[in-house]
Amino acid sequence: MENSTATIEKLIEKAEIYSKTTLELCKYEAVYKSADIFSNLAVKVAMTIVVVMFLLLINVGLALWVGQELGEIYYGFFVVGFGYFCLAFLLYIFREEWVKNPVSNFIINKMKNENVL
Repeated sequence: MENSTATIEKLIEKAEIYSKTTLELCKYEAVYKSADIFSNLAVKVAMTIVVVMFLLLINVGLALWVGQELGEIYYGFFVVGFGYFCLAFLLYIFREEWVKNPVSNFIINKMKNENVL
């Protein structure tokens, strides 16, 4: 009887150690995945800032050029602004397909630890 009791106690002790180890592993895996998602997000934000600055300068030049062609500089800014209004309208209409779904899929794929892009 003592032998079976000792065996059960050892089994319970090993199960406890296993559960603690599994919990620690889950914690580290969650930290790794979170760090991976946020580091990818940081790279995308940095690239977005660079692209936005590039596009800003290109758009100012385009607005000045269009304004010069139309006779008044501010006409060019109106034309470029209206173009962005149209783009914003399209983005609003297709926001699910163009923004929400790709971002959701990116996060889900990263959480599943698959290669994205």
